[in-house]
Amino acid sequence: MIVGAGPVGLTAARLMQEKGIPFVLIEAAEQLSEDLRASTFHPPTLEMLDTLGAGAPLIAQGLIGRTWQIRLHPSGEKALFDLAAIADDTAHPYRLQCTQATLCRILLAQVRERGGDVRMGMAADAIEQDDNGVRVTAKAADGSTEIFEGGWLIGADGARSRVRGEVATSFEGKTYPETTILATTRFPFEEHLPGLSNVNYVWKDAGTFSLLRLPDLWRCSLYPDGDETIEDAVRPESIARKLQEIAPSDTPHIVDEIRPYRIHMRIVDRYRNGRILLAGDAAHLNSPSGGMGMNGGIHDAFELVNTLEQVIDGVSPDLLDRYTRRRRPIAEDEILKQADRNRSRMQERDPARRREMLAELQAIAADPDKARAHLLRTSMYTGLARAAEIA
Repeated sequence: MIVGAGPVGLTAARLMQEKGIPFVLIEAAEQLSEDLRASTFHPPTLEMLDTLGAGAPLIAQGLIGRTWQIRLHPSGEKALFDLAAIADDTAHPYRLQCTQATLCRILLAQVRERGGDVRMGMAADAIEQDDNGVRVTAKAADGSTEIFEGGWLIGADGARSRVRGEVATSFEGKTYPETTILATTRFPFEEHLPGLSNVNYVWKDAGTFSLLRLPDLWRCSLYPDGDETIEDAVRPESIARKLQEIAPSDTPHIVDEIRPYRIHMRIVDRYRNGRILLAGDAAHLNSPSGGMGMNGGIHDAFELVNTLEQVIDGVSPDLLDRYTRRRRPIAEDEILKQADRNRSRMQERDPARRREMLAELQAIAADPDKARAHLLRTSMYTGLARAAEIA
C-alpha cells in the first residue's frame, strides 16, 4: 500500500508496476494538486524517470537549463555553473525546469493506463500492523470508510504526513525565521537582465531574491524588506515595487500568484517501523534552495522499492533497515545540510563577505576539475554514489 499521490508515491507506484508488485495507492485529495511546488529536476532523477518511460514526456513539457548561477544585483556579476562539465557522467547534463504537478499527471496517467489501483479522495485514518501485514482504514469526503490491507505500507504523504507518526519517534530540526514570498509572473526577465540562466540565486542590497524560469512563467522568491510585515509584503503594491527593483520597466509586471510560506529543516529518526516505511517529505524537509527535496524523495522511492522487491522475493525483511542506513544520512548530509548552506549563503548581508563568496564560487566554476566535482555534488550524484556504498 502507498499513501500519497505526489511525485514520490506515484514514482513508487510506477516502479512497482515495472517490477510486477501489486499495490493500492490512496490519496486524500480528490484531484492531483496543481500548486506550484518543486520545479527543478536534476540529471540523476531524469535518468531514473527514463526507466519508467516518464523522462521523455516530462522533458518535452519542461525547459532545459544548461547553466545556473549565483549573481550580484544590479551589477550582474555572477558565478556561472555550466552542466556541460558533467556531460561525460550523464545523458542529461542540465537541470529541467518543470512543475512537479506535470510529473504527477504523467505518472498517474501511466499508472492508470497499466491498470494500477489508485483511490483518490481516500484519507488514511487508522493504521495498524502485525507480523503479517498492515491495515489502513481510509475515510472518504462523505464520511464513509474503507479498509485496505497489504503486506507493507509506504508513507509518501508529504510534509503533513499521517503515516509519519506510525514510524518516527522524533522529527527534529528547525523552522527558518524568514518568510519566503512566491510571486509568479510572465514578465520577460530574460529580456531585461543580460546573461540570466533559467535558475538564478541573487544578492541585492541588504537582501536576496531568486528567479527560476518555467516554460510559461518566472517564479520569483522574494522576502519582506527591513521591518516590513508579512501582511504588507504580500500586498500587490509591495510585490510590484520589488519586481521594479529587479527589472525596471514601463510595462507592468503582471503577477499571477502570490503565496507566502515558511521553510523547515527536519528529519525523522528512522525511516522504518516494522512493515511501515517513509519516503520523501514524510521523512525529511529542507530548504528549496538547490532544488533537492522532491528529487531526494524520488531517489527514496527507487531505493525503497528496489529493496522491497528483494524482500518480497524472499530476502529477510531485515534488509529494509538498509533503506534507512542508505537514505537517512544522505538526506541529512547531502540534502538538508547542503540546502541549509545554500540558504545561509544567500542570506549573507555583509557586502565584503558576499564578494569573497562570489570570488570563491567563480574560482570553482573556472576550474574544470573543481567545477565537475561541485556539479556532481549539487546535481545529487555524489550522494547517490555514497549511498550505494553503504551495506
